Amino acid sequence: MPALRGFLWLIGFLLLGEVLITLTGLPVSAGVVGMLLLTVWLILHGGGFDDIAAAARPLIAVLALLIMPGVVGIFFMLDELAGQLTAILAALLLGTLLSVFTTLWLLRRLVGDEGQRDA
Repeated sequence: MPALRGFLWLIGFLLLGEVLITLTGLPVSAGVVGMLLLTVWLILHGGGFDDIAAAARPLIAVLALLIMPGVVGIFFMLDELAGQLTAILAALLLGTLLSVFTTLWLLRRLVGDEGQRDA
């Protein structure tokens, strides 16, 4: 039952993101906006919920399958993207580096001294 409640929370924030995107016309994915809203909501309420964690664990286990449709879609658009290869590679490289450095920065900031004491 906790996983079902967690999925309902996730779907609720996805729908809230969809409503905000529809009302504002922002060129951002509703899923991204929903997850940002969920993150802000969890920060304001002092941490995570067991229900959301119970729903997220199975999704993380199949994350590669959730990403696969986008990868397959790009494969069929290669002819249209041929002239933009340099820009795509630069965006992938820069995006990867930024995500790694952001993750490291957040990890050091959030874990801080606790990680050094455990080592």
